[in-house]
Amino acid sequence: MKLYYKAGACSLSPHIALREAGLAFDLEAVDLPTKTTESGGDFLAINPKGYVPALVLDDGTVLTEGAAIVLRIAALAPDKELAPPAGTPGYFKLVEWLVFIATEMHKSCGGLFNPAMPAEGKTMIKGLLTRRLDYVDQALGKGPYLLGDSVSVADFYLFTVASWLPRIGFDLATWPNLAAHSAHIRERPAVQATLAAEKLV
Repeated sequence: MKLYYKAGACSLSPHIALREAGLAFDLEAVDLPTKTTESGGDFLAINPKGYVPALVLDDGTVLTEGAAIVLRIAALAPDKELAPPAGTPGYFKLVEWLVFIATEMHKSCGGLFNPAMPAEGKTMIKGLLTRRLDYVDQALGKGPYLLGDSVSVADFYLFTVASWLPRIGFDLATWPNLAAHSAHIRERPAVQATLAAEKLV
C-alpha cells in the first residue's frame, strides 16, 4: 500500500491508523499547490480530487476520503480492534463519529485556514465550531475515547483535527476532556512514530 500525504494535514489520521494497525505501507508526500508528488508524479492522476489523503491498496484500488480510508485500514487488521465489528451498533456509532468529525469539525477548520474568508464568516464559523467542541468535550467525559473504553480510528481523526486548533485561535485548555484525549493519544508509540515520520516533532 501507499499513502499520499501532506505533513500535518488530515492525512495524519490514516497515517496513524496504518501504524497502529501494523500494516506495511509506503509514504509519498504531495505538494498540494502544484499537485506534484515527492517522486515528481502527477497527483491528479492518482486522485483527481486533488487533495490528500489518498491510499493505494495492494490491488491498485485507490481510496480518497479519510473516513473511508481509516475504516478500510481497520478492516485490514481486525485483530487490532480499531473498529467494532461491521454491522454492530458500535460500528455505526464509529461511523457517526467519523462523519461528525469530517463534516462538523474538519470542514469548519478548513474555512478558518482560508485567508480569503471574510472576518464575518470566520466569526460565524468560530461560533459553530465552539459548539461542536463543547459537544465533543462532553462526550469524552463519559470515557477516555470516543467509543468509551476502546480506542478507534475516530480517535486518530479527532486528534488530527484538535492539533490544528491552536493555529486557528482556539485554546485547547478550554475543553479539558478534549485536551486530555489529545495528550493521551499523542503518547501512543504509533502516534509518536507518525509525528516523527512527518517531521512534526
